[in-house]
Amino acid sequence: MKNANSTADVKNIYRLEGRVPVVNAVPLGLQHVLAMFVANIAPLIIIAGVAVYNGEVFSTVDTARLIQNCMLIAGIGTMIQLFPVWRIGSGLPVVMGISFTFLAACLAAASRDYGYMIGGIIIGGCFEGILGLTANYWRRIITPVLSACVVIAIGMSILNVGVSSFGSSGKYPLGSWQNLLVATITLASALAFHVLLKGVAKQMYVLFGMIVGYVVSIFFGMVDFASMKNTIGELGVVAVPKMFAFTPKFDIGIILSFCLVFVVSAVETIGDTSAVCTGGLGRDITAKEISGSLCVDGFMSAVSGGVFGVSPITSFSQNVGLVSMTKVVNRFCIMFGALAMILGGLFPPIGAFFTTLPDCVLGGCTVIMFGSILTSGIAMLQKAGLTSRNTLIAATSICLGVGVTQVSGFFDQLPPVIGNIFQGNMVAGVFVVGLILEICLPKDEKYYNA
Repeated sequence: MKNANSTADVKNIYRLEGRVPVVNAVPLGLQHVLAMFVANIAPLIIIAGVAVYNGEVFSTVDTARLIQNCMLIAGIGTMIQLFPVWRIGSGLPVVMGISFTFLAACLAAASRDYGYMIGGIIIGGCFEGILGLTANYWRRIITPVLSACVVIAIGMSILNVGVSSFGSSGKYPLGSWQNLLVATITLASALAFHVLLKGVAKQMYVLFGMIVGYVVSIFFGMVDFASMKNTIGELGVVAVPKMFAFTPKFDIGIILSFCLVFVVSAVETIGDTSAVCTGGLGRDITAKEISGSLCVDGFMSAVSGGVFGVSPITSFSQNVGLVSMTKVVNRFCIMFGALAMILGGLFPPIGAFFTTLPDCVLGGCTVIMFGSILTSGIAMLQKAGLTSRNTLIAATSICLGVGVTQVSGFFDQLPPVIGNIFQGNMVAGVFVVGLILEICLPKDEKYYNA
């Protein structure tokens, strides 16, 4: 009998190694792309909406180029995660994509100047890559309760972005009934698809909801097909993505802020890759796999920003859930999903189409995603255990980290670098306060119980 690695067998879909008939492998790979496609491009569309570079706002052509690049880097990152290069990559069935985790930090930097965002990503990405190479020495410091507090802060920090998109369209004023109606239809459709669909289709409920909302928005005159036509006319049907388009700028406050969020991303990636091993492979993750997955997160994010000009990439939780549900863990299958994203990055019409997506349609979809981040953090906190010590850490870090961002001028009497880090970034504040408490507070519960 031939080795499974050289013989194409459909049964290999449940094995990490081995070839699968292409006719089976392609749809299994594509389902991973469909499960994360909207979530992969949504952060970049939101960032482009507020970004300024050298005093100029981004055009629809600029946004289309960024979408093109984000699909390409997601595909490349996934390929390296599947098939490691040196110590970069875990060899696990993990799909990479643009992360919502960095949205708050990216919005703050890009609204000042896009170059500062690029500079923060380059330094922060290299920082996480180094953390990946040294993961054995530090990963135990990041406790479950600290991870939970950080994820809660991430969810809270972007809720206003989702709600703002929910009430906007570009054609009607903020909060107009037309915008709210389209957003509500989009949201209701997504929820209905999630409840009614079964199997793999359930994982694509956001995409289906977006399609319904998009069709409805056309009847309200919200979709600008002329801009899509102009974008395709300028970029063409097939084009090599534009690289090194943005000169990085460096600000110590922004760099420190990104480094903190990259630590958060590292924690999330450890959770995602561990879930793939336990849920899909039925075993614990190895130290080598943790190190490799973090190296992809960090070093490929530095490439994502420095070379392709887009926000950082990280492991996608949607696809982790898909692996756990279907038990399809074969790297050969998921490779076709990565190849599909790379090919998508070579066709500007795909990016041009998504630039026509009205904000209210995007908001109708993203409020679910943003809310799910917050609830995931709450679930993590519950799983960590609501002991007196954990409750004290969570209450203090969330109150201080979030609270200082709500008080204008709180840091005016302190060095500017402190305000730059914590005034507009509740994630950084929650992480720093939580880490200090985690290190300093005694671990014995007797100190907290009367």
